[in-house]
Amino acid sequence: MKRILVTGGAGFIGSHVADRMLAEGHRVAVVDDLSNGRRENVPAGAEFHELDIRSPEAAALVRGGGFEVIVHLAAQMDVRKSVADPVFDAQVNIAGTLNLLEALRASGRLTATRFLFASTGGAIYGDGVPLPAVEHARKEPDSPYAVAKHSVEQYLSYYGRIHGLPALALRFANVYGPRQDPHGEAGVVAIFCGRVLAGAPLTVFGDGNQTRDYVYVGDVAAAVAAAAHLTPSKSAGMDARAFNVGTGVETSVLDLASALMRAAGRTVPIEFAPARAGEQLRSVLAIDKAAADLGWRPTVSLGQGLAETYAWFAQRSSTSAPTPA
Repeated sequence: MKRILVTGGAGFIGSHVADRMLAEGHRVAVVDDLSNGRRENVPAGAEFHELDIRSPEAAALVRGGGFEVIVHLAAQMDVRKSVADPVFDAQVNIAGTLNLLEALRASGRLTATRFLFASTGGAIYGDGVPLPAVEHARKEPDSPYAVAKHSVEQYLSYYGRIHGLPALALRFANVYGPRQDPHGEAGVVAIFCGRVLAGAPLTVFGDGNQTRDYVYVGDVAAAVAAAAHLTPSKSAGMDARAFNVGTGVETSVLDLASALMRAAGRTVPIEFAPARAGEQLRSVLAIDKAAADLGWRPTVSLGQGLAETYAWFAQRSSTSAPTPA
């Protein structure tokens, strides 16, 4: 049994990680400011702290919490918002992380606490790298959000090499599943689920042939749990401390739409809109390193994951619908 802190634990991915850690018998604390997360997502067995990761209170919790593992998922995660306000993005994603790292250093437990950071597996590589992208591929982040994630990985390498922090970065592909927020560009599966449920057309930007690596949230939580048991070498650099978490399967937006409609047993029209400027054309991750070092591979197929996700949204829609007069 470990004492584990999950930042962003009221959010989509974080709540599934908290569920997984509790199921494994660990003691779990959750930090979330509820700016995007939902209080009802926090599992009943976890202690909850409504805090901003930039705050002195969050730092105090880390200093005195005696955590053996910190899973850092709290973030400003909207790429478009990072472009509009890169200062705010850096304040949350870089300075917020440093607030926790410095609190951990002040606690005297830096070398005794595994620090697992949720990075990005698509945005950090950018277009133009050989696919599927491997961890040591060149980095060409094309947004302040991706730059911030890359910067934090560099900081973690520094804290590991200089101060002995056992830190790892998990570079997530496009995560989908129950509890996903349909608002924002990251939630295409959730958006499509809502549209299919409403019998409304799906909007596809560009020609729909742009690709992503879609990984089910339960598989992501399993990868995080596996990483919680790994201690990297103190001398390991940034890429040596990083693991891609995806499927290794490239799926186009049009294929995603078709797969979801098959899973839902419903068909809706597809409408095309102009391509979005700067959108990455292709993204898929190599996952051999995670398989070799973490003993992890995804177990949920896209069809199965979409069916489970659609069923969750359908159930939520039926329970939230107003009762007829």
